[in-house]
Amino acid sequence: MTADGNKVIPMREAKDHGLIPEPMRESLKTGVVYEKRPVKGNDGKPVPGLFNAWITLNNPSQFNSYTTAMVKEVILAFRAASVARDVVAVVFTGAGDKAFCTGGNTKEYAEYYAGNPQEYRAYMRLFNDMVSQILICDKPVICRVNGMRIGGGQEIGMACDFTVAQDLARFGQAGPKHGSAPIGGATDFLPVVVGVERAMSTGVLCQPFSAHEAYYMGMITDVVPALKVDGKFVANPTVETQRMVDEFGRIVFGKPKTGEALKAGQALLKSGTVDLSMLDEKVESLCTTLLYTFPDCTTKTIEELRKPKLDAWNRNKENSRAWLALNMMTEARAGFRAFNEGTKETGREADFVALRQALAANTPWTDELTQSIMPQAGRAS
Repeated sequence: MTADGNKVIPMREAKDHGLIPEPMRESLKTGVVYEKRPVKGNDGKPVPGLFNAWITLNNPSQFNSYTTAMVKEVILAFRAASVARDVVAVVFTGAGDKAFCTGGNTKEYAEYYAGNPQEYRAYMRLFNDMVSQILICDKPVICRVNGMRIGGGQEIGMACDFTVAQDLARFGQAGPKHGSAPIGGATDFLPVVVGVERAMSTGVLCQPFSAHEAYYMGMITDVVPALKVDGKFVANPTVETQRMVDEFGRIVFGKPKTGEALKAGQALLKSGTVDLSMLDEKVESLCTTLLYTFPDCTTKTIEELRKPKLDAWNRNKENSRAWLALNMMTEARAGFRAFNEGTKETGREADFVALRQALAANTPWTDELTQSIMPQAGRAS
């Protein structure tokens, strides 16, 4: 009892449900940065004792592509954020302003995993665990798209619950262009998020699209400008940011401009600077909105709404892992090598026509075939 007669409720020592000790979580400062930032209340001030967990892919020189080591760190970081009692939401982002993530590290793929299906199968176990940790996180997950979200970056981004993007960012898949299939989540999530026809278009054709088009398709929660010209924010000047009807009666929104309009937009783009302050404000605002909800009710709602993505992912991830491993002996081996060894002059894609001709002639996959379709100077695209 206290002096005024009130009963004292003893505090129990809290158990740590993380996989690594708290000090080690805060020391993740290499390929992945894990940090807690104070969550802000409606008055804009930090709320004592409550935080958002920021998980940042920190490989900007390679467009935040994830290495094997980084995949393991992302798993640990999401597990830490998931069990942290003082965390309201998770913000998943990339360093810099060029890319959120462009997928797996193609240099590592080409130089280590190509031709080693047993090793890539083990790697894909880690990748699957990374996607699963995002999908089962006990906190809402916000993907802060600070730049390109391409390939595997698009897949881990779609595993998140919300997406807020700066409007210079581009989205899309790259698998069939670089020797893989987008079965690390895209073929599971895209039909759920944007419908089968649009999923087919982005998954197979590998044509990137703007943040405005991603918003129009319902792929992302919100989009904000990032280009500042003469001290003022302007929308991405290289794409159509207003809904228009073209000569065929189609709605044009977020599509690249053409001709003189594109040239003028590119010139305006070069004259400005990238400022992500509006992106951060929008992300913080979303975190604040989440703060003012019942935490368990929010978690349950998110768990239920994740089910279409999670069900598809769990049905397919294991056979996808096996196929991706075996593909490292054929098309992935060629595609990743082409991207890694190619240059601006030669391009970074294999000779698709020569490959199809060789396969039509019943040519077996050999080192000689792989070498013959590598990028070469002067080859017609």
